[in-house]
Amino acid sequence: SRPSADAAGADARRVAIEAVRRIADEGAYANLVLPAMLVESGLDQRDRNLVTELVYGTTRMRRACDWLVDRFLVSPPPPALRAVLRVGAYQIAFTRIPAHAAVSATVSAAARRHRSPTNAILRRVADAMPVTWPDEATRLSMPDWLLARLRTDLGDADALAMAETMNLAPAVTERDDGYIQDPASQWVVDVVDAGTGELVFDCCAAPGGKATALAAPGATVVAGDIRPGRSGLIAANARRLGLPTVHPVTADASAPPFADGTFDRVLVDAPCSGLGVLRRRADARWRISAADIDDLAALQARLLERAAALVRPGGVLVYSVCTVTRAETIDVAEAFSLSHPRFVPEPVGSPWRRWGSGGLVLPQDHDTDAMAVFRWRG
Repeated sequence: SRPSADAAGADARRVAIEAVRRIADEGAYANLVLPAMLVESGLDQRDRNLVTELVYGTTRMRRACDWLVDRFLVSPPPPALRAVLRVGAYQIAFTRIPAHAAVSATVSAAARRHRSPTNAILRRVADAMPVTWPDEATRLSMPDWLLARLRTDLGDADALAMAETMNLAPAVTERDDGYIQDPASQWVVDVVDAGTGELVFDCCAAPGGKATALAAPGATVVAGDIRPGRSGLIAANARRLGLPTVHPVTADASAPPFADGTFDRVLVDAPCSGLGVLRRRADARWRISAADIDDLAALQARLLERAAALVRPGGVLVYSVCTVTRAETIDVAEAFSLSHPRFVPEPVGSPWRRWGSGGLVLPQDHDTDAMAVFRWRG
């Protein structure tokens, strides 16, 4: 939901501007830096909501906001002023806040030495609305390479629709047990289809959303993560949900400490480029690179290879990623199938689109994260 119009809120904007600056200039993660700043801020809930919208929105739309202001700059601004201008431009172009209120409150939030240029530039931005964007990547606020990759892998229509949806604030979905989890992740659990009494290995399980959902119907779930701290998150979530059949282990999924053929079902919810969750991770589009995708695809192939050995004869292997690149989805699955004839691909059905031998959901399909999933019977 977008903030309602009002002319107040200089304090809220001051917090938002500082958070935006830390994310852009210090490499801070939005989901880590913002909650701590909100706790320290003393703001009421309404202003905290405004700060969250401004920080996440401005960070997502950083490229578009820079283009809006750069037309009126004669030289690059210092980082502190750049953050002020980004937050102001975001309000003018992408919220329902009236332009005069956005300009006034943002000027009030700026450091005294920056108030005059902030006022002048943001007024020019407001007067120039609406705009004709120079290209789709600027309008959608994405790196050129990323939008090009989406268009190549998904086709123009789906790529643009995905990018548009990823610029909106995500819905929050709560499971019956109170755990917050996107429906697309819940649909991956449905593909695993673990039954009562079965032994399941979720090899990249933190923070435990899928592991706890797999255990709820009565399966015993070994939930692995390579980092002890992340394994602790799995344990905490399992305790909170009252699921003693979730067993967290700190283990490297590329060298798991289990005998071959141990598990009825194995889920490889692999590390990936995360392009399917860009609206939840506002800064992720500025962190990922094209080279990262190739490195991740190689890692995914290794994890899948090792996980396959753990599946008992007749068991099920599921591979999922919250991304959409062919390199991390169809290519990984096809290469695995070619080298593992014992494993027979099985269709995943609705609500998934057919995607190679598996399935894909895009955010515009059902207002969820994007996710790809593949299932084999071994």
